[in-house]
Amino acid sequence: MPKANKLTEPKANKLTEPKISKTSTKVAPRKSISPADPDATIASFQEHYPDAHCALNFENPFQLLVATILSAQCTDVRVNKVTPELFRQFPTPEALSKAPLEIVEDLIKSTNFFRNKAKNLISCAVSLVERHGGQVPKELDSLVNLAGVGRKTGNVVLGNAYGIISGIVVDTHVARLSYRLGWTKSDNPIVIEKELAKLIPHEHWIVISHWLIEHGRQICSARKPLCGACFLFDRCPRVGVQ
Repeated sequence: MPKANKLTEPKANKLTEPKISKTSTKVAPRKSISPADPDATIASFQEHYPDAHCALNFENPFQLLVATILSAQCTDVRVNKVTPELFRQFPTPEALSKAPLEIVEDLIKSTNFFRNKAKNLISCAVSLVERHGGQVPKELDSLVNLAGVGRKTGNVVLGNAYGIISGIVVDTHVARLSYRLGWTKSDNPIVIEKELAKLIPHEHWIVISHWLIEHGRQICSARKPLCGACFLFDRCPRVGVQ
């Protein structure tokens, strides 16, 4: 049985896309600039994205840790193309810790900053073997001490591999939508996470990032948000949107 502070997410299935017309983008004048109501927004997300989940493919905590390190400045789609062969050749921390640097670089060279990432992956694997018995730790403080791992990566691993609520993952989609919804005025991920934590009920801390990321991909894009087709239209202040 999971502990009270854990969230067990349902098995990921194909996302249910909201019924929208991508040609319907006409935007009416704002009626309010008040922040979007968190509870009502969450209810809408639950309705439209019932199967929102981590887009990185993984089978165990180690694979998710590696994939998340690779996802920095890189799309999840690209990472998912790279990891199958990487995991085939180096399926465990022990194997990766002994991997030749040039081979790891070659396997991940289509990702941005692949040389630095290759060094971090090997160093991270060495630490997992030497300090954690070859296991991915379940504590955020331990995770962020691994090479290539920051708070965002730690939250991703704990939330999606272990169901442990350690914080809220803030990536570019989450930051952008939180600003547009009026939930933050900051562009600092740490500040944004703290402000979201005050607004979002604790039990939704893991999935809120999946909802925001999916909404950012489908509707609220960086350059051309489809505000006129958005199910949050009536309650979103659309901060920063022309």
